[in-house]
Amino acid sequence: MTKAPLTLYLAAPRGFCAGVVRAIKIVEMALEKWGAPVYVRHEIVHNKFVVDGLREQGAVFVEELDECPPDRPVIFSAHGVPKAVPAAAEARNMIYVDATCPLVSKVHIEAERHHENGLQMIMIGHAGHPETVGTMGQLPEGEVLLVEEPDDVARLEVRDPDKLAYITQTTLSIDDTANVVAALKARFPAIVGPHKEDICYATTNRQHAVKEMAPNCDAILVIGAPNSSNSKRLVEVGAAAGCKYSQLVQRAADIDWRALEGIRSIGLTAGASAPEVLINEVVDAFRDRYEVTVEQVETAQENVEFKVPRVLRVPA
Repeated sequence: MTKAPLTLYLAAPRGFCAGVVRAIKIVEMALEKWGAPVYVRHEIVHNKFVVDGLREQGAVFVEELDECPPDRPVIFSAHGVPKAVPAAAEARNMIYVDATCPLVSKVHIEAERHHENGLQMIMIGHAGHPETVGTMGQLPEGEVLLVEEPDDVARLEVRDPDKLAYITQTTLSIDDTANVVAALKARFPAIVGPHKEDICYATTNRQHAVKEMAPNCDAILVIGAPNSSNSKRLVEVGAAAGCKYSQLVQRAADIDWRALEGIRSIGLTAGASAPEVLINEVVDAFRDRYEVTVEQVETAQENVEFKVPRVLRVPA
């Protein structure tokens, strides 16, 4: 049977970012240094394939610190944790390694600096997301107010409208965030923003690549986890950029082929926690069904690398 032709636009950059590479390496090096089991508070990154792979090597994933025995090392996820968590680990004399992405840590430092200068913080982020919880937990209760969308700004009750600063989650939609920032500046003209955008380079680059390829695509497929903020934003960006149909899948087995019937072009990208092996798996699944022509859509090159914590670089 003759296969129908399909143009597959492959976004670049896509998949793993430097913070995710570092976090995975931290778990692997901890297992090498201290042996199994090593405990990890929350999923190290939001990807089932990655988490399952580390679990097979001896990592034990828990949601709270009190689920960890005090005599085994614990690693904090790439999303960051409230200050109370390392404090509790120290109180129990635990060995802990912080795998918080350095770009998330930058936002934490920013929040503390503004707090020291007497400013109340407004955080643009998603309620309940571990990164938002971790960032808000850097300061005392009530010092960080959360907004998710422009309408939330009107409902804010602040201490002093002239003493405010805002920060953002690193994995948000650039365009949606710009709308919230505009609402904040309209209501609080004196509000202080970050020196440099809090949304990280990887989130920004992946969204730009989707915007670039969306007008040429009948559908966009994003490989990523349903709890991955940056992956969900890629689906939304694809839809907003004019692509009729966007789908989030964890891997090839999840593709809804019936929804893709009749398409002639598809854009493929992956969230910052999705490994290249899953991208290749999806490309192969399309090759099984279509006569595929792959075209790379490159909008940026990434060469960022983050060091692992010193405790892992010195002998046990």
